[in-house]
Parts: sequence; C-alpha cells; structure tokens
Amino acid sequence: MTFGIVDLIAFVGFIAFVIGFSLYASRKEETGEDYFLAGRGLTWWLIGFSLIASNISTEHFVGMAGRGFELGLAIASYEWMAAITLVLVAFFFLPKFLRAGIYTMPEYLEYRYNTTARTIMATFMMLAYVFVALATVLYSGALALEAIFGLDTVLGIWLIGLLAGFYTVYGGLKAVVWTDLLQGAALLLGGLLVTVLGFQALGGVDVFFAQAGDKLHTVLPWDHPEMPWVAVFIGGLWIPNLFYWGLNQFITQRTLGARSLEEGQKGIMLAALLKLLIPFIIVFPGIMAAILYPQEVTQADQAYPVLIRELLPVGLRGIMLAALFGAVMSSLDSMLNSAATIFTIDLYQRHWKKGQATPRELVTIGRVATAAFVLFGCLWAPIVGRTGSVFQYIQMFWGFISPGITAAFLFGLFSKRTPPEAAIGAMLLGIPVYGLLLWKLPHVAFLHHMMITFLVLAAFMWIVTKLRPLPEPPKMPDAPPIPMETSPRLRRMGLGIVGLTALLYLLFW
Repeated sequence: MTFGIVDLIAFVGFIAFVIGFSLYASRKEETGEDYFLAGRGLTWWLIGFSLIASNISTEHFVGMAGRGFELGLAIASYEWMAAITLVLVAFFFLPKFLRAGIYTMPEYLEYRYNTTARTIMATFMMLAYVFVALATVLYSGALALEAIFGLDTVLGIWLIGLLAGFYTVYGGLKAVVWTDLLQGAALLLGGLLVTVLGFQALGGVDVFFAQAGDKLHTVLPWDHPEMPWVAVFIGGLWIPNLFYWGLNQFITQRTLGARSLEEGQKGIMLAALLKLLIPFIIVFPGIMAAILYPQEVTQADQAYPVLIRELLPVGLRGIMLAALFGAVMSSLDSMLNSAATIFTIDLYQRHWKKGQATPRELVTIGRVATAAFVLFGCLWAPIVGRTGSVFQYIQMFWGFISPGITAAFLFGLFSKRTPPEAAIGAMLLGIPVYGLLLWKLPHVAFLHHMMITFLVLAAFMWIVTKLRPLPEPPKMPDAPPIPMETSPRLRRMGLGIVGLTALLYLLFW
C-alpha cells in the first residue's frame, strides 16, 4: 500500500496534538483524587465520550468487524444490549457507588463485606487487565497496523504501548478523558467514512441490504453456538454486560469522577445513545468486506483492515490510521489508569501502607505501576495471536471472573444480610465452575456457560445467606459532598433509549 507524505503528516500531527493537549490539561495532578478521579470534577460530555472511546478499540474494529464478516449483524447485540445495561447502571448502580465515595470497585466490597473480598477482586482485576484486556488491545491494534501499513506486529505492540503509557503515566485520569474525547471523535468520524465508502463501492444502500441477506438478522436460533437468542435477551449476555458497564474499574472510573450524580447519569445516557450507532460503523463494514472482498480476507479479523486498504484513497489513510491508533490508545490508557488505581488504592495503600501513604506518594506509585503494566502487557500481547478470534478471546476469558464478581455485587447491593463468606466463596468458585463447563461442554455457547456459572454462584450465596445471615446491615461510609438529585427528564430519556433499542431489534429481526 502507498503511504504518502500527506498521510504521514496527518497521522503524526493528530497524535502529537492529542498527546500534547492531554498533557497540558492534566498538568496539575497533585493528589490521589486528582490523579485517579480527575478531582471528581468531570462533566457529562467528557464522561460520555470517554466511556465510548475507552470501550471501542481495535478489539471492535478488528474483532467485532471480523465477527460481522463471519456471523453478521447478530454480533451487534453486544452493543445494543449494552445500551439497556447502561441505563440500568445509571439509575440503580451509580447512585449507590457515588454515595459511598469510593475510588475503586474493589473498595466497595470492603465496605460491604470485608478486606478479603476487596483483595480478591483487586487481584483478579489486575491479572485480567494485564493478561486479557491490555494484551488484547495491544495485539489487535498491532494486527491492524500490520494489515494496513505493513508494520511488524511486535514493533506495533511496543509503539502503541509506549506512546499510550507515556501520557497516562504523567497525567492520570484527566489525561485519559481528554485524549478519549479527541480520539473518540476521530474514531466515530473515521468509522462513518469507511461505512459511506463501503456503500459507494457496493453501489448503494439498497444493494448492500439485498446482498447481505441473512447476515442482517440480529436474532439467531436458541441453540446457536455463539449468539443464541436465549442468551442475548434473558441469559448469559447480561453477565458480561452488567460486569463490564457497572462493576469494571476500567469503565466506572470516569463515572466515579463525576461532579454530581446527574452529570454522571447524563454522561452514561450519551454513551448509551452512541452504543446504538456503533454497529453501523463497525459491524456493517465487516459484512461489506464479506461481500466485496471474500478472497482477500483470509482470516476474519482482517476484514476491517482489508476494507480500509482497498477503499481509502491516499491522503485519507493517515487520518484513518490516526483514528485506529487513537482507538487503541484510548482503550489502553483507560485500562492502564484503572489497573494502576486498583494496585495503588486497593493493594499498596491498603496492605503495604495501611492507609498512611501521602497524596504525593500515591501519585508516584500510580505512575510506577502504570509503567510496569505497559511492559507486562507488551510482553504478553503476542500470545493472544495464537488463540484465534480476538473478540472471542477477550469475551470468553472474562467469564472466569465476571459471574462471581457480578453475583457478589448484586447480593451486596440488594441483600442487606449476605455475609462476607458468601461473596468470597462465589468469587473463588466462579473459576473452577466456569472452567469445568468450558471443558465438559465445549460446543455450548460460552454465554450459556456464564449464565450457568452465575446461577450456581447465586444459589451458593443464597444458601450461605440463609444459613449465616449478618446480624445487622453493614454501615457504608458517608458520601462526598456532591449533588445526588436526578431529574424526571433524565429518567424519561433512559426509557426512550430502551424503546429505541427494542425498535432496532424489530427492524433487523
């Protein structure tokens, strides 16, 4: 592929501007609250764009578009059902977390249960971020760079990791959300451009719908090996969705930094609306690649990169590279900052310093931890390439910890008498139960495995609660001094998003 001087200028200029702006915006990070929660002053539009930019990466452009190439629009359920999940998180989860004034999600488990529950979740999340999330984003980003521009995969991994690590180490969460805003805008515009060019290459929207055929169905048979409708609507898809959008530090950290409950909720509503649009700029192009270039795509994860290579003219490739590169960095910086927050607050301060660390010391440890995670992620990322589909890899492996953590939080939030032993046991049991299901039922959809695991753990927690209920509900900490009101207009907006999601399913049934 020809990569002209205009492409190079566009790419380097955009990346330099984003990094420079984020460093300037975060130049006064002095305390732990500044560094890890942006001083609890984030506004709704920053939160909303940061949520989407952190979530959408080459995991989607490479992995989800690849699943669209093979499976079709049914993979969009990860996005559309996430919109409904976000509405639930905004009105049922976020108020409880903001009232507690927590920095991290594991911290909530200590207030609700005990220190052991907090430490187990923190350890699980640390390992998952490094060996699943960080490694997957690094590998998929490098794969895209290799397919489009011929850059060696290992070199691409280190280039992405070091650049994103640089400004995340320096600026903390404020640097992350500002880069997410800029990169998220470029990401959405770049994805829209590729979709429009794909329609043109096919000869129009009508031609696309005519030739896509069965790939435009969102509802697949109940026994489908990957996306059965039972799992999508009433089953296993709810487990990763509730975990990812409501309990995952990587996502919740920017909502915990909101200046008020309503600002956080409005940001989540913006993210939910954008989630409804994502399949049209990611899954649709994957289907387009299956129609236009079935011979050129030798592996499903190459669908989107091949589409870019074949459709974009010289001059626009640099912009699209910047958008893809930004997508990788916006996810990577969020994961790095969240992993560093968990290590610093839940492990270092809680166990090594016993709550005695100074604000300056916390920032220093956070920066050192971020740099260490970059190195670990870059070293592990090449292993991801041996596991098959990038999107399936990350979704499947989260299943080892997400059912147990989800069960622990749901009982903790809505059952006042559940004891610590129930939560600790559920988080530990989740790993062997899920692993046994993967081993004994390899041909069953892993979403079913997640739901079965969750039901087993929920039954375990219910039995323990009945046998050993807490004598009295645990006392939660006092909330920080931020407004906690929610307007009726915002509630109506949430109901509207749920209705719009249902309409999309009806249109693409």
